[in-house]
Amino acid sequence: MGTITFLLVLSFLVFFHELGHFLAARYFGIKVEVFSIGFGKKLFAKDWMGTTWQFAIVPLGGYVKMKGQDDTKPGLVEAGDDSYNNKKPWQRIVILFAGPFANFILAAILYFAIAIIGANALSPTIGEVVKDSPAYKAGLQINDEIVRINNTDIKHWGEIGKNIRESQGTLKFYIKRDGVLISKIIRPEINDSENIFKEKIKKRMIGIAPAAKVVTLHFTPIEAIVYAYDTTIESSKMIFKGVQKLIEGVIPSSEIGGVITIGKVISDASQSSIIALLSITALISVNLGVLNLLPIPALDGGHIMFNLYEIIARRKPSDRVFMYLTVAGWVILASLMLLGIYNDINRLLK
Repeated sequence: MGTITFLLVLSFLVFFHELGHFLAARYFGIKVEVFSIGFGKKLFAKDWMGTTWQFAIVPLGGYVKMKGQDDTKPGLVEAGDDSYNNKKPWQRIVILFAGPFANFILAAILYFAIAIIGANALSPTIGEVVKDSPAYKAGLQINDEIVRINNTDIKHWGEIGKNIRESQGTLKFYIKRDGVLISKIIRPEINDSENIFKEKIKKRMIGIAPAAKVVTLHFTPIEAIVYAYDTTIESSKMIFKGVQKLIEGVIPSSEIGGVITIGKVISDASQSSIIALLSITALISVNLGVLNLLPIPALDGGHIMFNLYEIIARRKPSDRVFMYLTVAGWVILASLMLLGIYNDINRLLK
């Protein structure tokens, strides 16, 4: 069942990505010859509205084949206003960007659905108070529930850290203890800590940790739109920063996961709850959007760079350069995929 869920989720994400390319191409009047979910030999195909819609035997991706576009034939020229290669560079950039953009839109839709159904988050309940910390000195205790900081109501644990980090000076905490609301004045201290990439940083802290308690947050439709937008943006920033830290060597290459890890995460989420499955699907959708925008030849980002070059230089890159860079891009992608699978197998053997 987990494998089926994984394939369905992956196919859904690929379909949405390619649908972005398809709709943008059709908007500019380009003939789309093939819309494929998967690579290799086709298992099912149907011609509809001038396009062959198909499922192929290898379900790990997909593509939209437009008239006048072929990475293996960069010099390909097909006459007609419905040909990709006859469109202006900025139009091609829009078509290329439309795929990743569709992934961001899909993620926002999924996050909106999560907000309407009820998003899970850590409760603002204290599970640990560090000895001699500002919270300890102020008298905060385990099982205290933080309901407000200054004039800001607190709904979940993440808001506590955000308010502390973004504030200055002393803070007034309102906590609920045994059904009674009491207030405490606390001055955060700047201490050593680690970010999500395990880098050493300094930040304002008061010395508390959350209890293992989850709350369900409910939003109005307007609040859900804001939640969806903010979460999509934050997820995108996190993945962009993760790629940056990987390139810098902060994140070791052993942390790269492959298709096995993705499948396991989706499978586990599907067995947990619909909210968990939607959350993982949204995060993977953002991941696909971000990774496809990387300036690697063979990815959308790489093709966007080729078109930006054409706009700036007022000429296309030579066929030889295009082919060399595209092959290099495929080598990079294949190497990353193999590394991911290698890491996946190592994790399974441990």
